[in-house]
Amino acid sequence: MNKPAHEGGSPVRKTFLTFAPPDIREEEILSVASVLRSKWITRGKKCEEFEKAISAYTGSRHAVVLNSATAGLFLSLKVAGTKEGDEVITTPYTFAASANVIIHTGAKPVFADIEEDTFSISPAEIEKKITKNTRAIMPVHFAGHPVEIDTIDEIAKSNDLIVVEDAAHAIGTEYKGKKIGNGDRISVFSFHAVKNLTTAEGGAVTTNDTEFAGKLKLYSLHGQTRDAYSKLLVGGWKYDIAVPGYKFNMTDIQAAIGIEQLRRLDENREKRAAVAESYSQFFKEYDFVKTPEVKSGVTHGWHLYPVVIDFNRMNIDRDTFIAALGAENIASNVHFIPVHMMSYYVKKYGYKPGDFPNAYRVYLNEVSLPIYPQMTRTDINDVLEALSKLFAFYKKNNSGVDSGLN
Repeated sequence: MNKPAHEGGSPVRKTFLTFAPPDIREEEILSVASVLRSKWITRGKKCEEFEKAISAYTGSRHAVVLNSATAGLFLSLKVAGTKEGDEVITTPYTFAASANVIIHTGAKPVFADIEEDTFSISPAEIEKKITKNTRAIMPVHFAGHPVEIDTIDEIAKSNDLIVVEDAAHAIGTEYKGKKIGNGDRISVFSFHAVKNLTTAEGGAVTTNDTEFAGKLKLYSLHGQTRDAYSKLLVGGWKYDIAVPGYKFNMTDIQAAIGIEQLRRLDENREKRAAVAESYSQFFKEYDFVKTPEVKSGVTHGWHLYPVVIDFNRMNIDRDTFIAALGAENIASNVHFIPVHMMSYYVKKYGYKPGDFPNAYRVYLNEVSLPIYPQMTRTDINDVLEALSKLFAFYKKNNSGVDSGLN
C-alpha cells in the first residue's frame, strides 16, 4: 500500500498547492498602473465605472462599491432602520462578520439552523425564530449555492421584514434564471482576496431602490454631500455633513482590478464548475463522503467545494486528515467554525455547540478542497491521487477493522 507522507511516505506533489490564490493577470496590473499614473487613486470615476458594470451584470438598477462586504452588510441594516432592541435572523454556519454587523447596529443576532444538503439557512427554522422584535432576515448563500430565496421572501413579506442577502460567496450565482443581486432585494457581495471576483479587499451592495442606494453612498463617505472627487472641482469645497457617516468607500485602484475581474467572471465560474465536476465524479466511489448538492434551477458559483466525510469510517479524525493532505502538499480548509461556538457568542448569549445540531454536525466533518480557475488538470489529478491514497490507507474496512494502521 502506498504510504501517506504523513506516515513517512513520499508526497504526491513536490510543490505546495495553495487553497485559494487570486487570479491576477496582466490586464489587472495594467489597469492599476493606469490609475496610478492618472494621479487619482481614491474613489472616483473608476469606482463609478465599476458600479455601472456590476449593475449591468447582475441586472440591478444600482450598485454601491465599498471597502468590504462587512461594511455593506452593516450599512444595509442601518439604512434599513435596524436599531437597538431589534432582532435579525441569520445562520450560525457562516463567517462571523454576518453576525457581528448585527451587533454593531445595536440589534441582536438570532440564529436559525441550516439544511444539511446545502449548508444553507432553513426557511422552516427561520419561521420558528420570528418574534415581535424581528426586523430583518439575513440569509447566506453558502459556497455559491443560493438559499431558497423565494420562500424566504414570502416569509419576510408575511411578517413585514426586510431581507438583506449575504451574497459574499455568490457573485455569478443564479437562482431560477435570475442572478443573485438582481435588485429584487438588498444583496451584498464580497471582493476579498479569496473570492471569485477580487479587488484585494472590497465589496458591493446592489438594489433597485434609488433612495436606498443614495443613502448608502452618503453614509459610506462620512455623510458628505459631495464625494472627494467633486470636492476638488471649482466650488467643490462647499459641502455639508448630512448624517454622521463612516469611512467605507472603495478606491479607484481597487475598482480597476474589479472591472477586469468582472470581464472574465463567467469564464472563471465555468472553470470552477469543471473542477467541481471532477471532484464529484471521483467521490462517487466513496459512500462515506457527501458532496455538495446542486438543486434544480440553480447556477452554482462554486466559491467553495465542501465535502462532509464520515470520519467514523476512518482511522483518523478531521484535523489529522487535513494535516495528512497538507503532508501531500495539498491545501484544504474548514468552512466554517459556526458563529455560535465563538467565545464572544458563548459568553454573551450562552450558546452550546449542539444548540444548532445540523450546523454542528456538518462542522465536525466538513473539509473544503481547493477550487479555483487556475487549477490545471495535473493539479486536480494530484488532489484526487492524494485523496485516494489517504482513503486507501486510513479507511476502515467493511467489518470495522482498521485497514492501513494494523
